[in-house]
Amino acid sequence: MNEPANRSQVLRVPALSRVEGETALHLRVHEGTVEEARLSIYEAPRFFEAFLRGRSHTEPPDLTSRICGICPVAYQLSACRAIEDVCGVAVDGQLAALRRLLYCGEWIESQTLHIHLLHAPDFLGHDDVIGMSRSHLAHVERGLRLKQTGNAVVELLGGRAIHPVNVRLGGFHRTPTRAELRPLAERLRTALDDARDTLRWVAGFEFPDAECDADLLALTEPGTYAIESGTPAVLPYDRTLPPRGFPLGDFSEHVTEEQVPHSTALHSRLDGRRHLTGSLARYALNGHLLSPTALEAAREAGLGAPPLTSETEDGRPGEVCRNPYRSILVRAVEVLYAVEEALRIIAVYERPARPYVEVPARAGVGHGATEAPRGLLYHRYALDGEGRVTDARIVPPTAQNQGAIEEDLRRLVQAGLDRGEDSEDELTRLCERAVRNHDPCISCSAHFLELDIVRTPRPV
Repeated sequence: MNEPANRSQVLRVPALSRVEGETALHLRVHEGTVEEARLSIYEAPRFFEAFLRGRSHTEPPDLTSRICGICPVAYQLSACRAIEDVCGVAVDGQLAALRRLLYCGEWIESQTLHIHLLHAPDFLGHDDVIGMSRSHLAHVERGLRLKQTGNAVVELLGGRAIHPVNVRLGGFHRTPTRAELRPLAERLRTALDDARDTLRWVAGFEFPDAECDADLLALTEPGTYAIESGTPAVLPYDRTLPPRGFPLGDFSEHVTEEQVPHSTALHSRLDGRRHLTGSLARYALNGHLLSPTALEAAREAGLGAPPLTSETEDGRPGEVCRNPYRSILVRAVEVLYAVEEALRIIAVYERPARPYVEVPARAGVGHGATEAPRGLLYHRYALDGEGRVTDARIVPPTAQNQGAIEEDLRRLVQAGLDRGEDSEDELTRLCERAVRNHDPCISCSAHFLELDIVRTPRPV
């Protein structure tokens, strides 16, 4: 809304739709310049780190899965890896393969949910998926099929599709037979065609120019696209600096958190800088390790060659994709890859002799991290000699991404103001798209959108 030049202007917008959780955005504009953009998360703190203290070392996987109903597997497996690290236990062979298969199911259902139901309406000019379905019903139905396939993977291995109950330290309470996996493979083969069609569909969207000027953080694993394990690696925004990595045990030394007055979620910095984790970071650091089919599909979709250990046709290194709008492309590539990877695991599966390995408690500190659909998820636990949790730290991806999201919002609104887009509807549309590019999970980060813009008028 426009006000006379001698008055301040306040813009209020209802809560943001198509994200998980509740937050508000406060913008301060001085003489036509956006000086501050604050993502004010007001969802109540979850206190998981506090009530994990005193619990048995066997409990964190089940308890932390309740942090999020969309990505419970990420929390379960990150907790398992951290506790197993304390206890000196390694899970390998077919049990490790089943964990990766379970995680593929979560990637398929979560990334598909975001692509079709939350993000695509922004590119097609619709307020929500209900409106979009009137003119793009076949695409919506395809998305629902893909999500149902991901749910089926999680349900078969986890015991149920939401908050799985079959995961435990050392493996599973029960492992499936080859015969039980056979119908799942049939569904995944159909899903492979749906995943290819989804990528072709989103490749046709129009992507505004934008760049996220943050360092990129993701797990890396030799020889494979990191999902359920790996070591942190960083691709700096400064092109003159090479990629670097650090041991997972040093995570807290590099990723530091602080409480800010305007949010119930902690804000994170990577070695003092803004950073971004998630699909864009994974593709930049691990894209060259995708399957040949997924890598070729990514190139055909316009993502180009991944920047690390990969070259374009003229022999130059590939470019880093830092455009948040194009993150939907990478998510579609990851769905295709996850379907392929699930089929690969099932094809060579042999039921293990035991569904789990023993994880006897011992005193110490352990670290675990996995790649949730929204990015790197880190857990750290300290146990006493009786196996009780004495300290817990959980760093979700959305909390890490908040600084980058706020800077994206500031830049985007500034560009809109410079173009003369200063109405309530125009600015709200810009802000909502910018936030949804990153698919934030506010409930995870609060251990969205009322828009409040305070303007200082330009001098007359």
